[in-house]
Amino acid sequence: MYRPSQPLLTVALALAALAGLGAAAVGAAGVPDRLDRFRELALARQARAQTSGELTADAFREMYALLDEEIVESLASGGPFASPGFLQDRLDAFGDVWGGAMLGVVGVDRLIVGAFRLADAPGVSTVRVYGRLRGEAALLTTIHREGQPVVYPAAPAANGAPQFITAWEGAPSGRGTRALRLELARQVGDSVRVVWSTAEVFPLGLVVRSYAVRPNEIRVRYELHYPGWTPGCEAQTEAEDVYRLATDTGVFARPTRTYHQPWHQELHATVWRLFEALGGGDQTTLTTLVPDARLRRRLPAALRAESACDAPEDGPTPRTVSVPASEERTPWELVFRWTADGWRLIRATQVAP
Repeated sequence: MYRPSQPLLTVALALAALAGLGAAAVGAAGVPDRLDRFRELALARQARAQTSGELTADAFREMYALLDEEIVESLASGGPFASPGFLQDRLDAFGDVWGGAMLGVVGVDRLIVGAFRLADAPGVSTVRVYGRLRGEAALLTTIHREGQPVVYPAAPAANGAPQFITAWEGAPSGRGTRALRLELARQVGDSVRVVWSTAEVFPLGLVVRSYAVRPNEIRVRYELHYPGWTPGCEAQTEAEDVYRLATDTGVFARPTRTYHQPWHQELHATVWRLFEALGGGDQTTLTTLVPDARLRRRLPAALRAESACDAPEDGPTPRTVSVPASEERTPWELVFRWTADGWRLIRATQVAP
């Protein structure tokens, strides 16, 4: 995983080489001009943002091109100038010019992978992959997504091709979670392709509480948006998946899934069945879910779920939970208890306004 740093040994080697190469060294003449142009563009973008609002990806195209030139020129020179440490040092200079920039590079076998974000705007974040194209240093691929990219080296593919994982992180929410998209990319010939993505596994999106990436494994804990889930409430069901690189397919597969606080999803499956049975007059289901006949007769057919937090009454794995509901404009409190047969409604009362 990229962590901004100033690798002293690499920088020392680079400075020594620069002293020996003089004007022929990488960037000896071009880098200051490139950095000056980057500064000019940064100032222009800041002025434009203040006068005309949000910037699009096109506004940063030339700035990214300057970063590409900087990295490709260093890779072409080879030696210490092609090392991730030296490249990161150069990128830090560009980042200092554009205060909001997040510029990092990671070495993945024979590839250099840049994770860049120049602004918090749609389509601006990018992963850029550099390597050899017909023997020359070149930009091989660019990938654009929403969020801040973080790159992790992955284990090589079965044929030895370099691979890496990109985590595209969204902004943190007020409930300790964030949107996340994980992708596995692999070098294929002279290009790099995304060969697996959580967007395929979670087509409606993935909102995570935590995640961890290793070369052969991904672990992610995420929200489950089921009927009865309410944003911002505590003690709701979350899932934790483990994905491992499969030898037969070459991409990630999920061997295990664990549920945290599973009681909440199970409870609201019962709550949903209750409301459906009330609205449809399903007496068989009502008899099962509400064993008390007098309580069944008191329940209005128009009873509906209320978007509010539940109130567990007895600890982190409760056996009794109060669930808010309403009939038209009248609030109700429904109390469910866990039994040998599952969750059952034991009390229902109107709540005084």
